[in-house]
Amino acid sequence: MRLLILGGTGPSGILLIRQVLTTVPSPFVVVYARNPSKLPTDLSSNSSVQIIEGQLDDAEKLSQAMEAVDAVLSALGPAQNHPADKPLTRGYTTIIQVMHEHKVNRLIVLGTASISDPNDRFSIPFYLMVSTVKTIAHTAYEDIVAFGDLIRAQDDLDWTIVRVPVLRDGEKTDVQAGYIGQVG
Repeated sequence: MRLLILGGTGPSGILLIRQVLTTVPSPFVVVYARNPSKLPTDLSSNSSVQIIEGQLDDAEKLSQAMEAVDAVLSALGPAQNHPADKPLTRGYTTIIQVMHEHKVNRLIVLGTASISDPNDRFSIPFYLMVSTVKTIAHTAYEDIVAFGDLIRAQDDLDWTIVRVPVLRDGEKTDVQAGYIGQVG
């Protein structure tokens, strides 16, 4: 399986690459990165990993990275001091366009609880968390909500948004999957 990984040089992306290489049968990973030097040497020198340097708005480079991939996995996330011009949403617009051109229709993206779902129920902890993010990181919040809306509007893609409320470095912990406010 040939997978394109976006956001692969951040902590979550590096873990994602490692997980793919150890669990997917016969994997080949294309890492599309702004700064490939941030990828650990054991990954950058792995024969099952190809690195393509580029920006999210570079359709030509993204097209090169998208060549013959089976799916796109994205660990992209907002930066500190996130700009107001919605770079993630603009990036996903280009990514989706290039996916259509290459007839790649599986997209799995990392999102947050800020991306609401009609099946969510009210939850005080999540309400407070999302309200805090909306207040102190407003531009990141707006971009995350916008790219969630963009992806959800793609009826011709098989997409999954993995909404993770908090990511921490450390040992693996149990995962609880489900909608906000529902015991799962």
